[in-house]
Formats: sequence, C-alpha cells, structure tokens
Amino acid sequence: MASWGRADFEAFRNLQEKIQSLKDIDMDAFCTECSKEIAARLLALVIQRTHTGRYPARSGKVGGTLRRGWGAVADINVVKEGDIYTVTIINPVEYASYVEFGHRTRNGGYVEPQLMLTISEEKLKNAIPKLLERKVKKKLMEALSGRN
Repeated sequence: MASWGRADFEAFRNLQEKIQSLKDIDMDAFCTECSKEIAARLLALVIQRTHTGRYPARSGKVGGTLRRGWGAVADINVVKEGDIYTVTIINPVEYASYVEFGHRTRNGGYVEPQLMLTISEEKLKNAIPKLLERKVKKKLMEALSGRN
C-alpha cells in the first residue's frame, strides 16, 4: 500500500484558534468607536466650512461665534437603537439654522443658505466606506496576529 506522506496541521489549528478569537471582539464597542470617528471627521469638515464674520476693528465685534459653536459639542455621544448607531451633531448658536438654510431679511431680501453641515455630510458620505474598510482590516489583522 502506498504512503501519501506526513502532514503538519499545526498551522491550520493556529488559524482556527485565531478565527475563533474573532467571536470575542466586542462589536458594540467597535461600532461605537467607528461612529465617533465618523462624527469627529464630520465636525472637522463642518468647522472648516463655517465662515466667520469680519468686522472693522473699531466695531468691537469679533467673528467666529458660529464656528466656535461647533466646538460646544466636543463630547460625541453615540446612541444605539437596535442595529442603528446615531450621533447627533448640533450647533447651539441661536442663528445657526438661519445661516445653514438661508432666511428672509426685513427689507424683503433673501440670504442664501451656506449649507455648511449639509455639504460636509455629503462629502463625508463618499469617504465613509473607505474609512470603515480600513478600520475593519486593521481589526481583522489584530485578531489574526493575536493582538486583541
């Protein structure tokens, strides 16, 4: 009878153990971490797009209240409802919605919307798949290399 040789299956056993360790990953924590990173990137984009008022030096006014308003929500809170993770981004400055969506003026004119948050959201939507792909790859590499 012919002999087929010997095989060492230790590498397969190690791979099986590493794949089993993927079950130990805390998916809620991972998804929350991803949500916070996406929200932080959105805040960075919207702050960059928010214009500041320019006033003459003698007026005593300083611009940037609307831009600084985005920083008022520095603590990013992620809420999980079912399978959906929600992050609420707001600007507590009183006139933020008027600048974002435009408004009528007293003399019958119209101030065009700036759409700072809307445009930033659209920009970020295109980048999210690549960002999540990188994070998932990194997490998989950590699990398969044994560094949980």
